[in-house]
Amino acid sequence: MKLLPRDEKFFQSFQKQVKFICQAADLLVEGAAAGNAHLANAAHQIHVLEEQADSVLHEIYTRLNSTFITPIDPEDIQSLSSHLDDVIDGIEDSVHRMLDYHVDPMPSSVLELCCIVQSCCLILKKAFDALAEHKPFIEHCIEINRLEEAADQLGRAAVKELFEKEKDPIRLIKLKEIHEFLEQTTDYCEDVADALQNVQVKNS
Repeated sequence: MKLLPRDEKFFQSFQKQVKFICQAADLLVEGAAAGNAHLANAAHQIHVLEEQADSVLHEIYTRLNSTFITPIDPEDIQSLSSHLDDVIDGIEDSVHRMLDYHVDPMPSSVLELCCIVQSCCLILKKAFDALAEHKPFIEHCIEINRLEEAADQLGRAAVKELFEKEKDPIRLIKLKEIHEFLEQTTDYCEDVADALQNVQVKNS
């Protein structure tokens, strides 16, 4: 993909956002795997990362307002940074639901969804590294689409099983919401992938 030589700091800022997102996704998986005893620490660390990612987002908007010529369309920069912010917000919302609801034991489907979120974030990192290096990244976007579909199927199957087997209505409601927040986070990752594909189309 060929882009005009312009201020590359936007690409570096995207990479900073994704770095914080990947770290948060790793903590999400670790917290879900370790159980309630470790979720509070994971949630705290994710909150710190979310605040750092917010700072990068504000930097992007400030630079966008003061830069006359940008490497890609300004609306695409805003779209990408905003969708990335949604991803880390989704991770934070998910871990707090898991922490606040004190579900024990946590079903394996929750950990599987956390791992899909983690995989999506890793692929996002590869995509934004490719963007910064002016290399093709569409295959990464396609992989995120595939992972999001896998999360949809897993989430639907898990909720269906809850309604069939779970006898405690309060636990059912809690787990249904946790599954939905995690699945929604993969949707946010797909939104980033869609925005990246829009950049590809405009600059190809």
